Amino acid sequence: MTFGHMPLQLGGLAPVVSLVIGVAAIVFLLIVLDLPPFVALVLSGFAVGTVTPAIPFPEVPGEYAGAFGDGMAGIGIPILMAAVIGKAMIESGAADRIVRGFTALFGQERTEFSLFGSSFVIAIPVFFDNVFYLLAPLARAARSRTGADYTLFIVAVGAAGAVTHGFVPPTPGPLLAANELDANIGTTIVIGVLTAAPTAIIAGLGYGYWINRRLNIPLRDAMGTTVEEVQEKVDTPTSALPGLFESLLPILLAVLLVASNTFVETFVGEDSAAAAFTGYVGDPNFALTIAALSAAYTFYRVSEFGDEEFSDELTDALKSGGNIAAITAAGGAFGAMLAEAGVGEYIAGGLENVGLGLLVTAWVIAAGVRVVQGSATVAIVTTAGIMAPFTGELTVNAAYLVMVIGAGATFCSWYNDSGFWIVKEIGGLTQAETLKTWTVATILIGIVGLLSTLVLSTVLPLA
Repeated sequence: MTFGHMPLQLGGLAPVVSLVIGVAAIVFLLIVLDLPPFVALVLSGFAVGTVTPAIPFPEVPGEYAGAFGDGMAGIGIPILMAAVIGKAMIESGAADRIVRGFTALFGQERTEFSLFGSSFVIAIPVFFDNVFYLLAPLARAARSRTGADYTLFIVAVGAAGAVTHGFVPPTPGPLLAANELDANIGTTIVIGVLTAAPTAIIAGLGYGYWINRRLNIPLRDAMGTTVEEVQEKVDTPTSALPGLFESLLPILLAVLLVASNTFVETFVGEDSAAAAFTGYVGDPNFALTIAALSAAYTFYRVSEFGDEEFSDELTDALKSGGNIAAITAAGGAFGAMLAEAGVGEYIAGGLENVGLGLLVTAWVIAAGVRVVQGSATVAIVTTAGIMAPFTGELTVNAAYLVMVIGAGATFCSWYNDSGFWIVKEIGGLTQAETLKTWTVATILIGIVGLLSTLVLSTVLPLA
């Protein structure tokens, strides 16, 4: 037997060994050796692949590189363009102008409501990572203006977006689960909003207020902008800042373009002539590029830079975005190696017949798959496929099964989830701060989402 097939001797325990090796490697490299996240994630991915029977030994580096490339293909351009948007909106004063508008509407003490509400609504048609790209600059500007509460702002934005992204169609995850489980889309949207609202309030605002009193996260250099540059714009008179509509335009463009594609595909049809157009303009790569051009134009208009200096400013943003994209894709590839090792299927198979109620069983399977391999989408796809044959046994509407799967698939985002690294890098957080804020918030989302679904399904079964 060759060295490349040695893991086969482990038999059915191979997925468990891959999981243990992966977790041990990532913890040792990130926490003990304090290596840069990108390096630690790559090495951990290699370690998982090396003990995985499904991957021939000589092909391990190439498999990881392929997964990294697939991840970069999905998030590379959006993250780079988001870095341009963030820097341009901060340095032009557009982000602070939006915060001032929210403050005028809700009051100085209610900035978190504005950020929370914006994230909750925008994340219904838009991927969570794009929502966080867009709202993180506003949270940074709000922190500069108020001088406090950055922990609250980050949790409010992150939790609200994660909840609706996981619970409410036409976001792709719950839409896919609804189709797989034969749940009515309209009913699923209504139940999704009803379930998501208390979940987001408790995990976002409730936990946000609690952790904000115990953890003061300072404003750090991030997204190509320094703390001094953010503060300089905060001290600028409102009359010298861009107008509110111009400031909002990059966000409006990105949201409307992406949402147009989701709307047309859902309600008109994926094969329609309209979908051919919206599929182009609503692709996040294109939508974020147009939004970046809008933000960059405002930055150029209000700045005193010459063409060469302005180009250098945008290049600085792209350098920052490149590092974020690399870390995010590496985290996704690490999760993909765990998935290739069969860890998700192993966990799901072990939980399939444990005797719990259907809703709780679906949540446990989704949460287990989510924790061990990172991807919420994979957790949703895996769990929906397992639970589809049992929908006829439900005593409540199938939409509630979609909810518990979404809650489980959101549970506990950590090192193997690209979302963890997006929040950390774009928010300017340390690993420990990300674990205490984002990871705990996603744990609460999973638990509260399950409880909210169980309560609502009891009161309003809609069978």
